[in-house]
This record gives sequence, C-alpha cells and structure tokens, in this order.
Amino acid sequence: MSLHLHDVTVTLGRGDSRTTALSGLDATFSPGALTALVGPSGSGKSTLLAVAGALLRPDEGRVLLNGTDLAALTDRERARARRERIGYVFQSGNLLTGLTAEEQLLAAASLTGRRPRTLRARIRELLTEVGLEHRLAHRPDQLSGGERQRIALARALLLEPELLLVDEPTAAVDRTRAHDLTALIARATHDRACVTVVATHDPVVTAAADTTVDMQTHPTPTPA
Repeated sequence: MSLHLHDVTVTLGRGDSRTTALSGLDATFSPGALTALVGPSGSGKSTLLAVAGALLRPDEGRVLLNGTDLAALTDRERARARRERIGYVFQSGNLLTGLTAEEQLLAAASLTGRRPRTLRARIRELLTEVGLEHRLAHRPDQLSGGERQRIALARALLLEPELLLVDEPTAAVDRTRAHDLTALIARATHDRACVTVVATHDPVVTAAADTTVDMQTHPTPTPA
C-alpha cells in the first residue's frame, strides 16, 4: 500500500488571480510512516492534501493510491474512495450540525454500510483516546475548535483508512493535548500500516514524524 503523486500540477483561481499551487510534483508516501508537510501558508500543503484525498482533481498528473489513479476516477468513484479508503481530518473539524460527538462517528459508519451497533464500544474507546469521553452527548456548537477536530480524528480512525490525511491537528489545542494527539496519530499509523500525511506548522508533529516534506524546496520525503 502506498500513495504516489506523479507529475501533479494544480492551478487555482481564475483570470488574473490564477496561481499555480503545485507544479510537477513527484512524491511517494509509504505505509506505516507518518509524513509531515511543512512550509509557510501558501506553499501548497493543503492543496496536496486535497489532491491526495480525491477532493480536488489535478490539472495534470496521477494520484496513485495502492495502484488506483484517483485522478482518473469518475466523480462517483472518487466519492466512494473518500468514503471507504480515505480518512480526512479538516482543520475546522467539518462535523455535521445537530449530531452529538457519538452520533458523528455512528453516521460515518452508516455511510460505509457498517452496522453502527457493532461499533459503539469502539466509538467510545476512540473518543476516550482523544480525551472526549465526557463529551459524547455534545453537539458541535457546544464544543471548542480543538474538540471538534479531535472528534473528526476519532471519526477518521474509526473507519481504518488506507490513507489518513490531517490538516493542522494541533492548531487549536494546548501543548499537552498536542503531544497526546500526535502520539495517537503516530500509533494509529504504525499499528495499522496506513499512509499518513499531516500538514503542520507544529514542531511537536514534525518531531514525531517518520519523514518530512518541505514544500518550499523539492517536495521529496526525507527522514525526520
């Protein structure tokens, strides 16, 4: 299992505001390795995540997840890949309004055809791992930004994805929680041998990463 981006180019915007976010990018991400994307805002970290997660189709190039070119799939096939093979944790959490923390994970399980009842114990275990066992019945508007993102991480891990993509997981949490969340992501990566790519500015995350990609230089993974 691996993720390979081959000669990927992405342009954003229109007319005079059109910019090149990624240009001829080549990078390979290995299973069981946590890769940290580093670089300033605007360097292409979030664009790389969106392309790898089949949220954004590149203008050119291939995005190979375990041999499947995500860029060449139909919209329906890409949606299925996102649902069944990819776990994506947005910086905002991207939770469903009106659902409690526990229901967020139950809903995700239902979308993949799994029986939610059989996963209830695992759901509570994951919410405990991210420090939210006391927030099971709380809705997104009752949670902080950091809590919403931790729920999103638990939701992504529940589905045991081949590919885990995380955008700034520690941006809205304190230092103790940053270490805990980073350790959880690293442990899930190593235990499940999934491909994990994290966009971050946080040295806590980069210190725990197996490899790093500096988006300001040639984007090739290097040992951390």
